[in-house]
Parts: sequence; C-alpha cells; structure tokens
Amino acid sequence: MAYAKTEEEWGQKAAAHLKAEMKKAGVTYAELVKRLKKHGFKDETEASITMKLKRGAFAAGFLLACLAALELEGVRLEDI
Repeated sequence: MAYAKTEEEWGQKAAAHLKAEMKKAGVTYAELVKRLKKHGFKDETEASITMKLKRGAFAAGFLLACLAALELEGVRLEDI
C-alpha cells in the first residue's frame, strides 16, 4: 500500500474517504450538516463542508466529528 507523501495528498485522501463513506451511508451534505450539529459543529453549512472536502483541508476535529456523525467506529489507514 502506498501512503501519501505530502500534507496535501493526505488531505485529499481523507476527503475522498469521507465522501465515499457518505455515499456508502446514503448521507447527503444537508444531512451531514444536521448530524454535525449534534456533535458541536453548529456553524457548518453545505457550502462550508463542500469547500473543505474539495480543498482536502480541514482540522482533525472535523474529520473525527464526521466519522462520529456517520456512525463509523474507526478508520484503517489501509482503507484510505
């Protein structure tokens, strides 16, 4: 397995993983906004999430909250 070599590559891999998990769970951006509010992310919007995932740049806290909102139990590096 090839790991990312740059911070940007890691961000893009994380964003792609989140998008794939959202699709697998049938969760839209609008639904993710609602779910993130339950995890303390009150200011997120569909547009803000779209931009974060497009840029592949977001805080670890956002990633963890998304994983919790999608009710995932964890992430294996091999899956990213």
